[in-house]
Amino acid sequence: MGIETVITDPLSLGKIPLLPGTRKIIDGVERVFYDGYWIRYYHPPADTLKAKRQLITALTRRLFNHVEHGINIPGWRLAHARQAYDNATDPARKRVNGAMLAGALFNRASDIISKLVEIQEMGVEILPDNALLRECGRCLQEALTLGRLVLHRSGEEGIDELWGEPLHAFSIPVDDFYESRYLKIASTLREVDHIGQSLTLCLREDPDFQDAIPLISRVIDSAHKKLETLQTDDLIFLVWPEFVVAGEQLTNFRPPIALSHDLERVRHQEHGLLLISQGWAILNDVSRARTPMPKTTQSYIERLEAFRACGTCPPLPTPSREKD
Repeated sequence: MGIETVITDPLSLGKIPLLPGTRKIIDGVERVFYDGYWIRYYHPPADTLKAKRQLITALTRRLFNHVEHGINIPGWRLAHARQAYDNATDPARKRVNGAMLAGALFNRASDIISKLVEIQEMGVEILPDNALLRECGRCLQEALTLGRLVLHRSGEEGIDELWGEPLHAFSIPVDDFYESRYLKIASTLREVDHIGQSLTLCLREDPDFQDAIPLISRVIDSAHKKLETLQTDDLIFLVWPEFVVAGEQLTNFRPPIALSHDLERVRHQEHGLLLISQGWAILNDVSRARTPMPKTTQSYIERLEAFRACGTCPPLPTPSREKD
């Protein structure tokens, strides 16, 4: 797909029917259009086994950065992990064993494809129906099935999308995977905006929290940049500090000090600050993972609505897994 002529007038952009995948240079940056957002564009690498290895390795590393601790089990321990899962009888412990088995399966798949790339680089042709490639696909498929057992590191809902990405990258051409990445980023940007708009609506008429509104806007703007920037881009050295500092400034916000005997206002301020802190935590999670967390977001927005209606919010629900 070719790059079109620069259009600098935002009103003109809005009048032109845009197809998903349309690319333009905007303010000197090549961007691609998906689902209402112009996202920073990165050219995909060549569709080689080596590129797939690098992609799957990066996706697997990112996966373990966002899920519960203790499940990054080396691939060579796969048999032991499977035996422990099969022998587990307590449902709560079996869930954790299943998450550990999923981790081992991901690492086994990564090990296989790494060795195949080494063999290929020695001049040995690796055909698509290679038995080890099929085994790699089976490991990723089984890990995806077990992904429903895994919790996000925050203790909230699991991020099922992350578990599907390595298999997705293995199964389709690299450029198609990159295209799917933009669709996911667009959906995450929409969730980030939804959280920011809901928090702003909740607090903008509240005299205790009106001064937090510009800080919320700064967090949303920096989250957009974090979402669209690859970790391998040197721009990350500007984008990540901006995102972190924006979050620190928001969570360090304090309203005017309420008189100690005004217990209702003290409680109101405590709950408002708690909602700000929770909002930043969710924005941080979804921005780093580049994946929506719809259940967590919906629960948070319901708490915002309760706070806006009565000045306090209900206690946080206890994170739990859905029963099969």
